[in-house]
Amino acid sequence: MKSLIAVALLGSAFLAMGAQAAGDPAAGEGKVAVCAACHGTDGQATAPIYPNLAGQNAEYLVSSLKAYRSGERGGGMSAMMTPQAKALSDEDIADIAAYYASLTP
Repeated sequence: MKSLIAVALLGSAFLAMGAQAAGDPAAGEGKVAVCAACHGTDGQATAPIYPNLAGQNAEYLVSSLKAYRSGERGGGMSAMMTPQAKALSDEDIADIAAYYASLTP
């Protein structure tokens, strides 16, 4: 019985995480114009210094963009990414993440 309750609680936690990061890939496609300059509209980077985003985990993309937006993520491309992320709402981030996650690498 205890294990059944633990499984139910764990399942609820995963559902809640998924719902938080869920976005609309179709809406995201219309929001990636600025992203596409480096990451491509198809999620394939335009130069080797930029990461490919096609097929990337949506929750990871949401977490990364929010960390850039809040200034918690530094180094690397943060000087370029932070101003871009600051212009995005939570919904924009979720939609963009869902779009890139939906693409085949």
